[in-house]
Amino acid sequence: MGRIHVLSESVANKIAAGEVVERPASVVKELLENSLDAGSTRIKIQVEAGGKKLIQITDNGCGMVRDDALLAFERHATSKIKNADDLLSVATLGFRGEALPSIASVSRLHMETRAPDEESGTVIEINGGKIFKVEEAGLPAGTSITIRDLFFNTPARKKFLKAESTELSHIASLVTHYALANPHKHFELHSTTNAILVAPPVAGSSERVYQVFGKEVLDQLIPVAATQPLAHVGLPQPPPWRRQHEQGEDDEDRGPVEPGEMRVHGFVSKPEIQKLNRNSIYVFVNGRLIRDRLIQHAITEAYRNILPPTVFPVVLLFLELPSGEVDVNVHPSKTEVRFRQQSVMHDFVRDSIRAALMKARPVPQFMTEIHAHPTATPSLTPGSRFSIGESAAWGTLDASGQPQGFALQAPVLAPFNQRFSFGAAGIAVEGNAALSLVREPEIVSEIIENDSCAPPLPDEAEAQDDLAPSLASLKPLGQIRESFILAVNREGLWIVDQHVAHERVLFEKILKQRAAQKVESQRLLMPLLLELTPGQQATFAEISEELNQNGFEAEPFGARSIAIKVAPAGVEAAQIEHMLQELLDQFSREEQALNMEKVRARIAASIACHAAIKVNMPLQQNKMEWLLAELSKTDFPISCPHGRPVVLRYSMKDIQKAFKRI
Repeated sequence: MGRIHVLSESVANKIAAGEVVERPASVVKELLENSLDAGSTRIKIQVEAGGKKLIQITDNGCGMVRDDALLAFERHATSKIKNADDLLSVATLGFRGEALPSIASVSRLHMETRAPDEESGTVIEINGGKIFKVEEAGLPAGTSITIRDLFFNTPARKKFLKAESTELSHIASLVTHYALANPHKHFELHSTTNAILVAPPVAGSSERVYQVFGKEVLDQLIPVAATQPLAHVGLPQPPPWRRQHEQGEDDEDRGPVEPGEMRVHGFVSKPEIQKLNRNSIYVFVNGRLIRDRLIQHAITEAYRNILPPTVFPVVLLFLELPSGEVDVNVHPSKTEVRFRQQSVMHDFVRDSIRAALMKARPVPQFMTEIHAHPTATPSLTPGSRFSIGESAAWGTLDASGQPQGFALQAPVLAPFNQRFSFGAAGIAVEGNAALSLVREPEIVSEIIENDSCAPPLPDEAEAQDDLAPSLASLKPLGQIRESFILAVNREGLWIVDQHVAHERVLFEKILKQRAAQKVESQRLLMPLLLELTPGQQATFAEISEELNQNGFEAEPFGARSIAIKVAPAGVEAAQIEHMLQELLDQFSREEQALNMEKVRARIAASIACHAAIKVNMPLQQNKMEWLLAELSKTDFPISCPHGRPVVLRYSMKDIQKAFKRI
């Protein structure tokens, strides 16, 4: 007897469920995408025990007739595609026909649905993949699916679920981001008696971010928007037989089909907001939430020399491109995609984000940078304790670990000092001392209004958006411990790190000289011998040409050594060996193939770092003025090539607040 046999339908469905249904949030994702595909404008989600006991999703979409409702629970039954060619241009979020039968095989499912043109709806109950009830009922238009006791018949899978609060945070994060991706639709998320998210329709993405997270979070983000026609990247035409099939025999004279365009919009965080992992990077492609290494690499490259290499930004990005340009049939859960023109998409995302950062060039604020530190929480707020699904907009967690409040909850105000006047027996409260004044009302009023000790300064224009004029107008006052330059202008008090400021100036100068092939170098009096490890030897062979283009002249000297005869100008001889060892070690640890553009930037950053003015170095007045003037001419003067801030501004508004003038 043979060993190979066909698995039963129930076993096959449970295997598919293992690929599609990982946790309660996976169920919510599949059902939520079905609701969006059905054209719903209002979606309500109810969960209990983090989705372990109950998940209910109700929408006002197109609904289904009785036959379609029954057929939807057959494997690979779908209304989204008809043939294999449709897989090349999937325009919907779901299309595989695996979600509903997979979910039904590991839960107790109850579905109510009615098409708008039908007089009655259909009710279906399925327990563990077996249909228990099918009947007609009077129902509103749309679909409601209730999932109870997830993984009740697969206890081994149930053991792998996390705490209720953790599962709820995953669901909340998912719903929040689909609400951000669809600002024109109404979303609600409820957990038992708490309304976690209530998001009515708004005009655009900015309004949605403001609605869900508030003004403070919106102010921390930089908008991104760009468009690129695909015709500019040489989109190949389909073969003649394909064109005849698509256009018809009589339409050959219509010419080639327009390739369309790529569009990107969304938000990226300012450089002072830093995360220790990529969990705060959210990317949507044609409305689909994905995790793509190509896009994540493009985002990291956009922040190169702006953020330190070990931290990551907060990103909310929406990509739109013709459906034929992206293959979504890569992963069962549809969280991975493959772009037809990967390098074009990578460069488009990188350049769009980089252009937005260069245009905004936000100045790091003094108090913001003091409290800013890298965190691991996937949140749009820099120091949030909870994930993005448990942001400050929700309030705090209750005793059961569930978020309290809802999206429009008023924030808790911090205590502050203020004067108050109460009628004839006035009471002036200043600081923590209360002084009882038994005086006439007009005398009290005169004391409060005519406070000549601390009048506010005359109103002036807000700080300029363009950073270059602000830096050019700075007047240096002196140094703090011969390491930080203290300067002022009409906008406030500025502190400049002299080392990283000079590092940014030299970095951009070296890159420009490298592009023009005019890098300044110096010949050493005696060649410097450097012994290499086998790994460093392989790396040196790969980057030796780039080192030569950046002012080095080195050649093999013996079996495991190199002789350095020429080095970049400005670098002390004692620093050359350390700099090369550092570069070779960095490149030898790279897990991916070396990118020459990254190699060029890293070499320039290393040269600039070792040639720049050091800390604990006294500077004359004219030297400080020269450094500030040169810094104002750079393209990105707010951070050094390694991502550290160059300048901090203590604005006039902050100064007046500190002195209680406003």
